[in-house]
Amino acid sequence: MSFFAVTYHYIDAPDMLAAIRPTHREWLQVQLDAGLLKASGPMVDFAGALLIFEIEALEQLAELLDNDPFDIAGLIDERVIQEWNPVFGPWAK
Repeated sequence: MSFFAVTYHYIDAPDMLAAIRPTHREWLQVQLDAGLLKASGPMVDFAGALLIFEIEALEQLAELLDNDPFDIAGLIDERVIQEWNPVFGPWAK
């Protein structure tokens, strides 16, 4: 299993984001309950979010993220996935 940091940059559509957010958060809860999502939350300085996943492969994560209700609704302008090596903290190996 590998860790990945995912950054979302949202389109400028706060009303649409607010409308889809409950469904998006339900989807996140499913990923958390499955043990794949480790942390997530909105960014403070720009319209976006950071998500941390532990999953087998980048391709598997990309396919999973394609099912995020925010992505399905076209609200994500840019999605960046980077493999991450936690050295300190609760997920350090």
